[in-house]
Amino acid sequence: MSALTQTSNGKTDDLVALRVGLPAVAASFLADNERQTALAISRAIMPKCAGLPEAGVDTVLRAERWLGDVPVAGAGYRGILRAFDLYARATVGKHLVDLGADQILKLCQRFADGDIGRRYFLYTLTAPLKGAYFDDPAIYQQFGMPYRGAPVGERPASKVPTELPRWAHERTEQAWDLSSGEVIECDAVVIGSGAGGAVAAYELANAGRAVVLLEEGQYFGRADFASGAFHLQKLLYRELGVTMAVGNTLIPIPVGRSVGGSTTVNSGTCYRMPGRVFAEWHHSHGLTELSVESMDPFYSTVEEVLRVTPVAKSLLLGNQPIADGCDKLGITRHGPLSRNAPDCDGQGLCCFGCPTDAKRSTNVSYVPMALKAGAQLIVGAHAERVLIEGGRAVGVEVTATRPAVAGQKPPRFVIRAKAVVVAGGSLLTPVLLQADPATRRALGRSGALGNHLTIHPAIGLRAVMPHKLRSFAGVPQGYAVEEFHDEGMLMESAFLPPELTGAAITLVGQPFMEIMAAYDRQSCFGFLVEDKGNGSVRPGPGGRPLIHYNLADRDVARLTRGASLVARMFLAAGAERVLTGVAALPMLTRHDEIDRLSGMRLKARDFELTAYHPLGTARMGHDPRTSVVDTDLQAHDLPGLHICDGSVIPTSPAVNPQMTIMALAMRAARRLADRL
Repeated sequence: MSALTQTSNGKTDDLVALRVGLPAVAASFLADNERQTALAISRAIMPKCAGLPEAGVDTVLRAERWLGDVPVAGAGYRGILRAFDLYARATVGKHLVDLGADQILKLCQRFADGDIGRRYFLYTLTAPLKGAYFDDPAIYQQFGMPYRGAPVGERPASKVPTELPRWAHERTEQAWDLSSGEVIECDAVVIGSGAGGAVAAYELANAGRAVVLLEEGQYFGRADFASGAFHLQKLLYRELGVTMAVGNTLIPIPVGRSVGGSTTVNSGTCYRMPGRVFAEWHHSHGLTELSVESMDPFYSTVEEVLRVTPVAKSLLLGNQPIADGCDKLGITRHGPLSRNAPDCDGQGLCCFGCPTDAKRSTNVSYVPMALKAGAQLIVGAHAERVLIEGGRAVGVEVTATRPAVAGQKPPRFVIRAKAVVVAGGSLLTPVLLQADPATRRALGRSGALGNHLTIHPAIGLRAVMPHKLRSFAGVPQGYAVEEFHDEGMLMESAFLPPELTGAAITLVGQPFMEIMAAYDRQSCFGFLVEDKGNGSVRPGPGGRPLIHYNLADRDVARLTRGASLVARMFLAAGAERVLTGVAALPMLTRHDEIDRLSGMRLKARDFELTAYHPLGTARMGHDPRTSVVDTDLQAHDLPGLHICDGSVIPTSPAVNPQMTIMALAMRAARRLADRL
């Protein structure tokens, strides 16, 4: 930590220290009083405790540097600081900088103990400060972890990672290098390079069709992924990873934004969809041609390309408490997950791009395969609207995400194609298809577009064990408990680097620092819930998705039961304390407290939820009156338009959906290639 942090005792010294640090800040945007406010909050919520130093000047400067790279986030944070200062003046009659740490902590605790709106306000206020505090080489050294930190400098605006071969560079270009008004013709244009789009692009190109693959983000590789998670969050995620669903609670849904889409930032878990879900598809949607048997060849091919294999036990030390707890409780169905990372060495950064290319996300598998087969990739390309002529989709209008030269307009150009394949994901695909009136009218007969959203609501529990685990030195999501899967709960491990762990924990003050001081003794395990499609997506300002989602009562009951079960596993294994993710009982240490949790009448807003699998907003079915696409993933009411992403999955698949999206895209693309 900075010497300035340790010697600055008065407000004048603090202000001098903050100003001295400013030259190191890439994009200073806070006023002096705002920095002092942030410093006062930091010291209150992160006091010296359990071997961790008090937060100080360096924390504020790092947070400002991080926020300054994202102007919208920076402006929003200034507003949050001002709002909290106004709250202090309204309740205790003083500015925050004039309050003692104990007084500020009491104000923060009011928000921590409040409803979901107050809790999320506190999260937004404190997360950048907490993240900046733990994004520190000294803190990493204390935990015995290698520190990656911020990028040394910006990578030149190259088209592809330097480690890819020459042919990949030759077949990739930046959208902002194209000319406005340019028209490119091809057999198929594919919008999105994630699980569905990359597979579709490869299958079409491999069949000899001329393919243009569009990606709004950039093409990053392992050299870019060598930075710390705190910084990669800005690089690889849309909206800093906090795209939000709003309804009877608030649920963040992280979405990837780079070549590879969310496959670049997911945990690499590979499941085939259970037979009972295929049976539901037969019964409720008439999809009798899709079954465990008929989809087996497509799953098998994807598994071969991705080299899917179970996680080695040597990379699962952080999950031993769950394994031990299950054994003691007589739970038998638990073990290593299968993943697309056969050469994984346990860097623990799967959700921020794999720094060794061990995880075979589409940026290192299907996209290079598509390029080698002859596809053309255009990055930094935002699809504005699908072009329709004579009642048929004939192309897409595209705008570069930025101009080639500052001050100019980003170029707009057109890709004309015999087939338009939309693969922007379940949140962005309905935004694209609803934003333009012509497309919205063409696809509006069923009323299904943008509706029936499922998200697999999830909650994570964190245990502090009496011994070191070093969960960070392994696979973050490598172990599963499937005992309760038929009840609609799939339990999987999860673990994040300290800066994001700290940001996510809603505790403040000494309890927070005590938990974080035990970071190397923690194990984290959570579960997703098989939900029933209670959400919708509509176009919002700036092309952002407006997501509405109501958590059903039965899923609230599942969350309560699941949290109680995982807590029992941890305590059976000897955990000292468990963070539950339930606001009404955030921490427990005894089995009778689990009984209390099980008996609570909880509501959706009582849980600290996340979700990672948005699906279903352009669902597949035989009946054009109730679905958007058929089993070939072609739109019922708009010939030439195909949708190859998770939005076509008509119900919750009950497991991580990557494999099913890829298998369905492969099946559809091969059929489309034959027709073309």
